[in-house]
Amino acid sequence: MSKTWEHYHQAARHHEQAAYHYKEAAKYDQAEDHEKAAHHAYLAHGHNQHAIHQDAEAAKLHAEQCGKLATPASEQGAKKSAA
Repeated sequence: MSKTWEHYHQAARHHEQAAYHYKEAAKYDQAEDHEKAAHHAYLAHGHNQHAIHQDAEAAKLHAEQCGKLATPASEQGAKKSAA
């Protein structure tokens, strides 16, 4: 699996974990157990932040790969002949 897809996979996993913890926080908030609700909201926020970071890393790698692919053949030839 490429590094880009590893980042996307990790981001998806963190999004799933964040959704779970938000759901748990809402459940505990309904039951008026605010301490557990706050704990799950905190965990959800952390997973969401990790997901954002992984998404950004994947996007950065993807842009780098696209930039390499988008380099015109004439430029690649000029770089090889200059070396």
